[in-house]
Amino acid sequence: MFNLLRMDLYRVKRGRSVYVIFGILLFCSVAIFGMLWLLATPGGQKTALRIGMLSTEELGEFRELLDGTNVLGLFRQASLDAGMYNTLFGIWFMLFICTDFQSGFIKNIMALHQNRWRYVGSKLLTAGIVDLCYLLGHLAFTLLLNGLFGNMVPGAGWRETVFYLSYAWLLTMAFAALILFACVLFRNMAAGTLVAVLFGSGFLVMTLYRVCSLFHMGGWLEYTIYLSLATGPERYASARDLKVYLVGIGFLALYTAAAGLLLKKRDI
Repeated sequence: MFNLLRMDLYRVKRGRSVYVIFGILLFCSVAIFGMLWLLATPGGQKTALRIGMLSTEELGEFRELLDGTNVLGLFRQASLDAGMYNTLFGIWFMLFICTDFQSGFIKNIMALHQNRWRYVGSKLLTAGIVDLCYLLGHLAFTLLLNGLFGNMVPGAGWRETVFYLSYAWLLTMAFAALILFACVLFRNMAAGTLVAVLFGSGFLVMTLYRVCSLFHMGGWLEYTIYLSLATGPERYASARDLKVYLVGIGFLALYTAAAGLLLKKRDI
């Protein structure tokens, strides 16, 4: 498996998609910080008034926009809570996997590595490394932007940062396992993209949640990957806050097992 992992990491390093996706994440962060600076800071509001973006009556409405928010909260609101991160990360991982099937390279891999669980393990380990680099790199860039924009929000403690990033990584890895399962099932980039967008953005989950809530049956959807990530705690307060880890571990195991079993049973 480690030979496969080494090959996959080499492909990631040489490919363009992983850098393009990360660049999109950073660009979105710059756009969000710029917008918040214009709407919620005194200096930015003067500029917004001058260019006609805000009226005098609207100034008070936006001044409280950043109240109670620290840099970790801004980081998660800018990408993870709204589903942007999972969508982009899922699209990259889908491209990475589906390329094997579309090009026929999967046949060469399976000829050398007949144990198909090694393929699943290698892909998820690769995704885990990229996911960790994305999260840490994006957080570091958020800290840099906050400094460049005059420390719009206060910093966050290292304990709450580690707590949040650890379960965010686990939940996004569970989402990566879902993408792997979808790619093994459909073996098609269009279908994989649809799964990444519908599940990553939360469109499917939130639509189902609204429908179920009409009948007071939406509580179980709080244990989905999307809602666990969007509404998960920012800091550890009690044992109840650990449920996000259980959701991540459960879905990671479920989708990994499903992808491995499906890959074993279907012809390449």
